[in-house]
Amino acid sequence: MLFDNLTLTTLPPEDEALRAPVRAFLAEHMAGVPPDRRARSWSGFDADFSRALGAQGWIGLTLPQSHGGAGRSLLARFVLVEELLRAGAPVAAHWFADRQSAPHILKFGTAAQADFYLPRICRGEAFFCIGMSEPGSGSDLASVRTRATKTGNGWRLDGQKIWSTNAHHSHYMIALVRTSGDADSRHKGLSQVIVDLSLPGVTIRPIADLTGDAHFCEVFFDGVELAEDALIGNEGDGWLQVTSELAVERAGPERIYSSVVLLDAWLQHLRAQDRPSTSSLALAGRLLATTTVLRGLSISVNGLLAQGQSPVVEAALVKDLGTTLEQFVPQAIADALGEDPDAPLSDDLLRTLTYVAQISPTYSLRGGTREVLRGMIARGLGLR
Repeated sequence: MLFDNLTLTTLPPEDEALRAPVRAFLAEHMAGVPPDRRARSWSGFDADFSRALGAQGWIGLTLPQSHGGAGRSLLARFVLVEELLRAGAPVAAHWFADRQSAPHILKFGTAAQADFYLPRICRGEAFFCIGMSEPGSGSDLASVRTRATKTGNGWRLDGQKIWSTNAHHSHYMIALVRTSGDADSRHKGLSQVIVDLSLPGVTIRPIADLTGDAHFCEVFFDGVELAEDALIGNEGDGWLQVTSELAVERAGPERIYSSVVLLDAWLQHLRAQDRPSTSSLALAGRLLATTTVLRGLSISVNGLLAQGQSPVVEAALVKDLGTTLEQFVPQAIADALGEDPDAPLSDDLLRTLTYVAQISPTYSLRGGTREVLRGMIARGLGLR
């Protein structure tokens, strides 16, 4: 049954000790940044900030020291990420490379790939995006149509990806592609390749969202010539590899804390009042209690990952519950503010609420739609 192998995990003291220096670093680098900008956090792109973080040794924290990392545990990284998101730090530049691409290359790639990419990632010099979803496919990754065809010198890449966050700012993409069969082959014939996004034949078009930001992108491949060593792992193992990658993507604290800057700004609003309403205090308790429970689940799933397991279904549940909370926060806070229209409301809180309310529908899109995740959970429970 689901969660039979899940025991509650606590953060070890040596990992908790990382919190103080990270907070000191963030207090210096985030001073004076308003909450509506901090609310963008892991969609906020700032290459200089990422390089400063890399200089501290905090990108690639879990990677071996021989590849430029710090050799720390996944639970140490949990502490780091929790503090970055709490502060609303702009982490988008290095985010996917640190969270997914680097560990993925280390696990499935060649020694030459690891030697080339990992030190650059750790220094904040190589930014990656993810190429999974395609038009007409959404989160149904098994229906991938983008094709890498074997040539005499490597691979020819043709097709299209969509919702690739920050592709227009990235140096590389790890793309899930079809190397044999067709879309009806489903899981068979899928592979992963590293694509240098500066190559001829790559076209990137940002997609503007309702907030005016443009971090999602469409990426087109028209006869892109890739070297033979662009392939990650074995040809045809793409589905196995990508499901392992998704467990990492869905288990982190970013699936709980996307609305945390808004929540913090609202709690400050309540503290400034002489007598907050009973309903507002009850809501604050509900939100904090739910966040605490989900944080415990997320830490425990990361504990399984640290043991070398692949808790795909457990991670899907945490992601589904986490994004449900993240989307509830702006709605509930807006309702609470509406119940007390005479209470002074700062411009910072209003701007932050406006942004999070507009962007929150995307929370259940990125990393897999709610419908796909619930299908995975149902299978894990033996219900389908």
